Amino acid sequence: MSLTRRMQVVHQSEQEIPMETAIKVAFATTDMVHVNQHFGSAKSFAVYAVNPEQAELMEAAQFGQLAQDGNEDKLSVKLQLLDGCSAVYCQAVGASAIKQILAQGIQPIKVHEGSTIKDLLSDLQAEMKAGPSSWLAKAINQHKGPDPQRFDEMEQEGWDE
Repeated sequence: MSLTRRMQVVHQSEQEIPMETAIKVAFATTDMVHVNQHFGSAKSFAVYAVNPEQAELMEAAQFGQLAQDGNEDKLSVKLQLLDGCSAVYCQAVGASAIKQILAQGIQPIKVHEGSTIKDLLSDLQAEMKAGPSSWLAKAINQHKGPDPQRFDEMEQEGWDE
């Protein structure tokens, strides 16, 4: 399986989400509106940058067609596309794919039929504001740099060599 088309959004405005405060999430979708694909046989993904205040499309990618079962190679190109993502939303995902997704540090999230990307983004932002779940807190902390005050605190404790 190969990546057949990939569109990355180039932003010209001042409103672009700074990636230091955002996480990347992907949605298995055919119509850019609904999460309506099984991870392994997904024909396309939409990747968004999300922070508590904004959600912005970063890229969309399309793949060639393959059957759902029997071809584990189909996952590698999808996992490459998801590099840097904190989560991937899909309608279904197999056990083998879950292991590979988690090994890459990405949280697979299974959603109900009819779920819209817009609603899922709103729910994710509400969770960010209210107090994130364990996977989301971990993802947010990975994107934060080290605390610049940590050395000041160490200096106040005193150093003995």
